[in-house]
Amino acid sequence: MIDMMSLAILVGAGLIAISVLTSLISFRVGAPLLLVFLGVGLLAGEDGIGGIDFDNAGLAYFVGSIALAIILFDSGFETRWQTVKAAAWPSLTLATVGVVLTTGLVGAVAHVAFGMPLLESLLMGAIVSSTDAAAVFFLLRVGGINIRERVRSVLEIESGSNDPMAIFLTITLVELIAGGGSAQSLSWEVAGSFLLQMGIGALGGLAGGWLIVQAVNRIDLEQGLYPIIVISLALCLFAGVSMLGGSGFLAVYVGGMFAGNSRLHGARSLRRFQSGMTWLCQITMFLMLGLLATPSEFLDIAPQAIALALFLILVGRPLAIWLCLMPFGFTRSETAFIAWVGLRGAVSILLAILPLIAGFPDGQIFFNTAFIIVLVSLLVQGWTIKPMARRLGLIVPPRIGPVDRVELELPGGASHELVAYRTVAGSPVTLGERIPRWARPSLIVRNGQSMRLHKAGRVETGDLVLIFTSPDRLPLLDRLFASPTELKVEDREFYGDFTLAPDAAIGQLAATYGFPTPPQDADLTVCDVLKREFRGRVETGDRLAYGPVELIVRVAADDKIDEIGLSLEPSRSGRAGLFRRSGRT
Repeated sequence: MIDMMSLAILVGAGLIAISVLTSLISFRVGAPLLLVFLGVGLLAGEDGIGGIDFDNAGLAYFVGSIALAIILFDSGFETRWQTVKAAAWPSLTLATVGVVLTTGLVGAVAHVAFGMPLLESLLMGAIVSSTDAAAVFFLLRVGGINIRERVRSVLEIESGSNDPMAIFLTITLVELIAGGGSAQSLSWEVAGSFLLQMGIGALGGLAGGWLIVQAVNRIDLEQGLYPIIVISLALCLFAGVSMLGGSGFLAVYVGGMFAGNSRLHGARSLRRFQSGMTWLCQITMFLMLGLLATPSEFLDIAPQAIALALFLILVGRPLAIWLCLMPFGFTRSETAFIAWVGLRGAVSILLAILPLIAGFPDGQIFFNTAFIIVLVSLLVQGWTIKPMARRLGLIVPPRIGPVDRVELELPGGASHELVAYRTVAGSPVTLGERIPRWARPSLIVRNGQSMRLHKAGRVETGDLVLIFTSPDRLPLLDRLFASPTELKVEDREFYGDFTLAPDAAIGQLAATYGFPTPPQDADLTVCDVLKREFRGRVETGDRLAYGPVELIVRVAADDKIDEIGLSLEPSRSGRAGLFRRSGRT
């Protein structure tokens, strides 16, 4: 008994350790990390070199559901209100209408490819209709892809909020098929059930998030216990809302968002703990799903499954995305990129377990097909996200180099933070740039010796500088302590040839470059014109063709323009017409 238990622990822990170590290979060769985790599970399975025979679909679904709940809670916890504000309506449209459209389109092709009845074909579409939050969040937050803020916001919120819709559709269709229902059973009652589930999930999530905040801020615990109670309460929220007939997955996402945007005691340690838990959950999910698969069975349905995957990637999702985003004024490049970042992952494989649990005769076909679709998606889309973003012109080049900064939390919920900067050669502060009075260092550590500013004198390369400051001023300090960076040719195309002050008169600009100014613009500034044309919603990278030049928003935050670039050779998207622009409409 003890030997078997020890062997199980050795195998499980060993597979997780191997998965973590193989992440080094992923970063080096650019492979999607979650594909590596899935590959480790396949290699350890019954058809791989490990030969582990694991076929407990019920256990896999149970463990996967818990892992997904923790992942979604952390996804919501890391989503800022500014992100929601920037992309709430398009994201929610994609998470609801987009999932339904994808289900219908993929279901129609599955009906032809597999010859399945209509309901079973729609079930196939529902299983693969949602994007994978873990895959998308990893690529956008960890993968080093710095894209335009509005596009990033849409992708993050969509990937975190479309799982409940896909889960609802999948469970509903499984129940209809198991109960002998037909396509006519998809009535308004199903729509009412959906609204009830989502409503209970959203309200339960808000209430649960509030309770989590109160528990963390009002209960005096040992520091190491706060992350434990947060995760425990999140899982209680998931289970409680599910028992009430609501969407537990939506509840934990909303609860995480509420808690993550509130003032929390020990918020930074909570984020570190949850980051580790999320990685553990992702690895566990992919390993278990890889072990559950039998690759030798894939060959029988590989042609149909690959064809369905390519249809989903190249036709189904792009068409659904285009239809959903038409009212929101996204450019063709932005729409194309959002469509391309539709990675399928563990959620699709997890949902494909439900037909197995329900005892469907074709249950293995659903599972194997979903597995192949996920593999194709991670291989084709996951490996090409960054090149696609670069080709579509959506990558925002860095304005400053890397910053070596450590943030330390102060006790008692203080409004200031203690940050430590390691100065690097060539940074503005080492070249004589003055540190603002509000950011005077409290301590400087040089060659292992701690000293006050008056004793240390001028900041030198290699100094560790400790500063008390408010969080909103950190970007200003980052510029002072950042390593130097050069403006490349492609960066110049993005940011323009010259810099304009936001309050520069548009009439003066027109006089300088010899083109007429429309009478209504005579008394406006460059900033006024940009805000008018972009309806007050501006972000870094927005471009506006104005006469023979192009105005570019270089730096913007919260719809406030801080710096404007001027290009004397407008990009192709901005050359025709006085006010044609390549930003939002």
